[in-house]
Amino acid sequence: MRHFFQISFLAFFLFSIGFVSAQNAEHYLKERGEVYFSFNLRADIDFVEQIETISKIISIDDVKDGEVHAYANAKEFKQFELLEYTAKILTPPSLLLSKEELVSNRAIANWDYYPTYQEYLGIMQQFAIDYPELCEVVDIGSTEEGRDLLFIHINDNLGIEQEEPEFMYTSSMHGDEITGYVLMLRLIEYLLENYGVDAQATNLVNSIDIWINPLANPDGTYAGGENTVSGATRYNANFVNLNRNYPDPEDGPHPDGNAYQAETIAFMDFAEDHHFTMSMNFHGGAEVVNYPWDTWSRLAADDNWWVYVSRQYADVVHENSPAGYFGGFDNGITNGYDWYTIAGGRQDYMNYENNCREVTLEISDIKLPPPSELPEFWEYNYRSLLNYMEQSLYGIRGLITDEQTGLAVAAEVFIVDHDEDNSQVYSSLPVGDYNRLIYEGVYSVTYSAEGYISKVVNDINVVNDNATFVNVQLTPIVEGLNEEELLAEKILIYPNPTKDQVNILLPKQAKSIIISNLSGQTIFRTSPDKLRIQIDVDSFPKGIYLLSFKFENATVFKKVVIQ
Repeated sequence: MRHFFQISFLAFFLFSIGFVSAQNAEHYLKERGEVYFSFNLRADIDFVEQIETISKIISIDDVKDGEVHAYANAKEFKQFELLEYTAKILTPPSLLLSKEELVSNRAIANWDYYPTYQEYLGIMQQFAIDYPELCEVVDIGSTEEGRDLLFIHINDNLGIEQEEPEFMYTSSMHGDEITGYVLMLRLIEYLLENYGVDAQATNLVNSIDIWINPLANPDGTYAGGENTVSGATRYNANFVNLNRNYPDPEDGPHPDGNAYQAETIAFMDFAEDHHFTMSMNFHGGAEVVNYPWDTWSRLAADDNWWVYVSRQYADVVHENSPAGYFGGFDNGITNGYDWYTIAGGRQDYMNYENNCREVTLEISDIKLPPPSELPEFWEYNYRSLLNYMEQSLYGIRGLITDEQTGLAVAAEVFIVDHDEDNSQVYSSLPVGDYNRLIYEGVYSVTYSAEGYISKVVNDINVVNDNATFVNVQLTPIVEGLNEEELLAEKILIYPNPTKDQVNILLPKQAKSIIISNLSGQTIFRTSPDKLRIQIDVDSFPKGIYLLSFKFENATVFKKVVIQ
């Protein structure tokens, strides 16, 4: 009988916990449109498998030692409950401090407070008023509730296109993660105030086209009212997680099942109108540099470069912060997928769709730290923020122009035997400049553009934290040629002569490639499924060989010499 009562009491106790949790969830969903909670992964199911399933339903915030912290709107939480995990409803991070604590120390000189929305607008406009020759405010659109999405554009020659990389910082697309919000305002001030005073700040402004968006989700940040960040939400006004709302390299458009939000559309249009070399997206809730990919388990083509710049950021932070800060993960850095996978993130979108190098910076374990602590986070991070911007000046750089006219050419810059998953970059008009960030080494680069003969430049030596300038002139294809002649001009074979390998770059898909000797004997045959082909020829006897390329409506012949 005693066991019966014990079991009954335990069952009632567990039911009561579940009932209370359900009530708390319902309260937050009604009042805020989202709920913050934690749960433990099951020990009997593969960790990665669980994360991949769960991350398509709710918004995972952190995963540590099998415990998951997450957010969900009403629809997402209902789907999550079907998985039968035991959820513990948590106090939203933006409600952990009182409104009084969040509005203390309102001294702009120290940047130790969270501005109201109107103060934010005023601060941004004041930058442009105080430094009209160095910066301007650019409004890229409105949020779902009509608030402004603002950038400060900093350049020593506003309105003039120059041979320099475009760089972007943007913060707080999760509205309750706002340490970066204040730090970005302070970074704008630092660059403007120190122009002509500090050598590094001056060089950055002179050499980079800088764009800084301190607040990417003002509807979420000011969900509790325009005069306070208390009650800020992760999601936007439509209860959508903006960092799951972008096209995904793996899952395609609308991976979250939602329409693209006004904020998402504004940022995608903005990215399309620009040619960003490098960027960073600020978050909170952890302390780590998160580099691509988030959606794929395979490493990015430039993984060694990502590790290098991420490690540089974290190491400089360690030199200027107390022990323990940025100490988790791999001592302050992580591959995104290794932490937890997501689909529809801004980082992967910028890297895959826009050929930009973007990382996610989780800058503080506490999403809304006490305002008095904001200057400390600035002190820990500002040197790394400047150094990260400086990285956009390195790698392989140059101009791509028309050999005959000298005019700029929009061309693809492809690292041979290296680039994949859209890691190639492109030169931008009207200047024709390109910036290929890459880890040190010796590379062969293919430069190609519609209407031009492709060119390969070999033995380009890259040293970390340095720029290697390679200017390229492309030869236009002569008009009036028939299809065979046009294809023959565009097919690139290198090196030629060769000893062990021949690389082939095709202008379009070929049905077959046949290599024959001068006696007409077929030595090699393939039906390529790529435009870039590498063929081992070290076993071929020395001599001249004929390459036959069969296309849909044409057959083209080329020669290669094997030494």
